[in-house]
Amino acid sequence: MSTNNANHTPVTVIGLGLMGQALAGAFLRAGHPTTVWNRTAAKADQLVAQGAKLAGSVGEAVAAAPLVVVCVTDYDAVHGLLDPLGAVLDGRVLVNLGSGTSQGARETAEWAARQGGAYLDGAIMAVPAEIGADAVITYSGPRSAFEQYEPALRSLGSGTTYLGDDHTLSALHEMAVLSLMWNILNGFLQGAALLGAAGVRAGAYAPLAGKGIEIVNGWLADYAEQVDTGAYPALDSTIDTHLAAMDHLIHESESLGVSAELPRFIKALTDQAVADGRGGDGYAAMVEQFRKPS
Repeated sequence: MSTNNANHTPVTVIGLGLMGQALAGAFLRAGHPTTVWNRTAAKADQLVAQGAKLAGSVGEAVAAAPLVVVCVTDYDAVHGLLDPLGAVLDGRVLVNLGSGTSQGARETAEWAARQGGAYLDGAIMAVPAEIGADAVITYSGPRSAFEQYEPALRSLGSGTTYLGDDHTLSALHEMAVLSLMWNILNGFLQGAALLGAAGVRAGAYAPLAGKGIEIVNGWLADYAEQVDTGAYPALDSTIDTHLAAMDHLIHESESLGVSAELPRFIKALTDQAVADGRGGDGYAAMVEQFRKPS
């Protein structure tokens, strides 16, 4: 399908929760003619006031633009909205910025191809306030589809990143980053609970915790190289040394009446690594425990 201008591609946004509204707003600010649709039409009021066109149906919304961005709960919700439309997707690029698994991404790509459309799976690693600014958003799928609409997609964030032709890559990267996020936050909250039991406010702990995160961040490149090569030299300390410190955290937590469930779980994984003969390796060798099926 032709567009008015390579830099002002007409865009449709389906799904107007907080994130969907932010996406549509960013397209509008960048000068893209923007059509929107949401099950509850009132959520489009502010966008319409800014110049968006409210479609009367999902089919009308998809037909309005060559680039269709969907931001709903999950892949099932995407299919619930778009499956009945059939050929209306022919010749269009569908971008899904909802959340889900790599299997869902693969199946949705196959379905879109049967409808004659190209499919990009995306992952938003940002909050709504960051959309249109420094938001990190990844995309995976046909390079030709990404490059065709890259100027429009870059309206959503300076962290726009293309990961490759494999449709599953965005979903996989999202899950990997979520794992990182929850582990960092849980570690901080465990530490805050520990210090709180001793009367230390979390606000006083936060600056030191931030410094600790910066230090660990500096290790990631070396750890990544070790993971990729499968060699785990003990450049700083061995897993055996880490294991001893884990015992201290468990005992300290118990003595202060704080849950030791998380540090016990970490120690159980580390005990298994030692049992597998990894005690003298660097901590990056713990990846072998995470590679095992549960």
